[in-house]
Amino acid sequence: MGAKKRYFLFVSIDSLIVTFSIFISYYILIPFFSEYSLVVLGTTAVIILLSHHIFAYIFNLYHRAWLYAGVRELTFITMAVTATMVTTAILTFLLFNITFFRLTLITWMMHLILIGGSRMAWRILNHHLTGRRTNGSGMVRTLIVGAGKGGTMLIRQMIDNPSMGMNPVAIVDDDEMKRNLEVAGGIRVEGDRHDIARLVSKYDISKIVIAIPSLSKKELNKIHRLAHIEGVDLMIMPNIEDILCGKLEVGMLKQVEVEDLLGREPVELDMAGIEGQVTDKTILVTGAGGSIGSEIVRQIAKFQPRRILLLGHGENSIYTILEEVLDRKNDQISYIPIIADVQNRKRIFEVFERYRPDIVYHAAAHKHVPMMEYNPVEAIRNNVIGTKNTAEAACHYRTKKFVMISTDKAVNPPNVMGATKRVAEMIVQALDKNCEDTTLVAVRFGNVLGSNGSVVPKFKRQIEAGGPITVTDPRMTRYFMTIPEASRLVIQASTLAEGGEVFVLDMGEPVKIVDLAKNMIRLSGFSEDDIGIEFVGVRPGEKLYEELLNAEEIHPEQVYEKIYRGRVSESSLQVIEDNIKIFLTLNEKEVKETLINFVGREKNEVEFGRKHAV
Repeated sequence: MGAKKRYFLFVSIDSLIVTFSIFISYYILIPFFSEYSLVVLGTTAVIILLSHHIFAYIFNLYHRAWLYAGVRELTFITMAVTATMVTTAILTFLLFNITFFRLTLITWMMHLILIGGSRMAWRILNHHLTGRRTNGSGMVRTLIVGAGKGGTMLIRQMIDNPSMGMNPVAIVDDDEMKRNLEVAGGIRVEGDRHDIARLVSKYDISKIVIAIPSLSKKELNKIHRLAHIEGVDLMIMPNIEDILCGKLEVGMLKQVEVEDLLGREPVELDMAGIEGQVTDKTILVTGAGGSIGSEIVRQIAKFQPRRILLLGHGENSIYTILEEVLDRKNDQISYIPIIADVQNRKRIFEVFERYRPDIVYHAAAHKHVPMMEYNPVEAIRNNVIGTKNTAEAACHYRTKKFVMISTDKAVNPPNVMGATKRVAEMIVQALDKNCEDTTLVAVRFGNVLGSNGSVVPKFKRQIEAGGPITVTDPRMTRYFMTIPEASRLVIQASTLAEGGEVFVLDMGEPVKIVDLAKNMIRLSGFSEDDIGIEFVGVRPGEKLYEELLNAEEIHPEQVYEKIYRGRVSESSLQVIEDNIKIFLTLNEKEVKETLINFVGREKNEVEFGRKHAV
């Protein structure tokens, strides 16, 4: 029924109720009371009718979604009816000098019962006409985890929308006060999270939905372990904030993914500090087409810079991120795509001269460890010389801040990629000493989930192909962070920079790669026997364990939540430049050994100096 028809229907029903309720109430009391004349009753009925529609307008009774009526809607009905009867009693007394409390009270009660009942009847009628029976054929028997607001909303959505195809049959909740209570739709809370397996067997459950939008990642992991039962789909409802602000609907469930289990709790950013640094400024992001660079672009756009320069070597990746930001563009930001190679010093200086960026986020780098083992000279040209070119351009054109994205592989590197990133850090530190107008820093973190070269997309492809999943070594561990979190913390770290620091992001607990593989198999609905895990040996340049800082580099206090300031060693720019010249004259085998020895020697010299310091 359309809104206009529904409006006139409720107005007509209410008019009949309020007009004749005074007569019905009067005849209920007539054996005990007969002082009102027909004129008084008729006048009172008119007063009630007019008063009701005035207060119905004030409390907006006719423009509410009574299909979803609850306590709030019934409260407004009570307030409107009460105001109507109080007004009627006063006017009747003023006109006729007559008032009768029992008649007013019974009429008030009748209004509440009949008007409130008409709204509830509307819900019941709509449910029977367009809804479904909870035991309808073809519906998936579903267990709900969480009997709070999220779970209640979800159950109502399931009952009212047969298109979801789910039949809620039981709920579990850890709150003992809710045990054995019935919530929306008459579904009973039959236990806590430890009863999941029992209820799945008892009710022949085919799907479990975690309906606790505020659930922490740690608790989600615990429930996942209890709710992972072969043959049963495990899903999670969206964040309640996304539901309330209209981004997502209650029924938009999603599969639990590895990012949900490995991610951490979100960090509250210093919004004012970031806005002061970024708003109405020109931001340059190198490697803007990569996984980290593109996410920095998305995150930085929230703070309304004047323009964002999307710099990258590959036209396809830059085109992709440019199309994405333009498709959802609802701001005044100017996005400028720049195809350039950071190895080309002249081109980089041309970009800086033309656009004069205020802040540079340098994410351009070769990051794949085994690939760089085969191409060490290219790693030096891109990761070392490319960083030097971009940082020196920032200094020359007085960019306010230069932020280099580094990696945990720069710690004690046995491989080319890690060693080149450590030399790049050294360049940033050395330049900061000689650059008065530009603050240069590096931000170091581990692997990001879903990035190019990450094991997560690789494992997904292997599972889709039927397996097996290939893992290098059962002892292999890595730190993981989601791309959005890493990008947000990089932006936050840049606001804390004073110059020359190597910031380190708290990566949480290291994760065994084999455990990650097992989780992904289970989340895909398979068993380990179905897919299989094959150990293929450590690849060239890989370490079994990654570190974020050497023991002597750790600064115990956080400078911000999940951000530490490293106490890393430094070298002079002249020494670094001399060694870069040497690297470029060597063959691939020699350059790898010399590069790693240089980084190791730098560390050993600092350690020697510390031990023999007076």
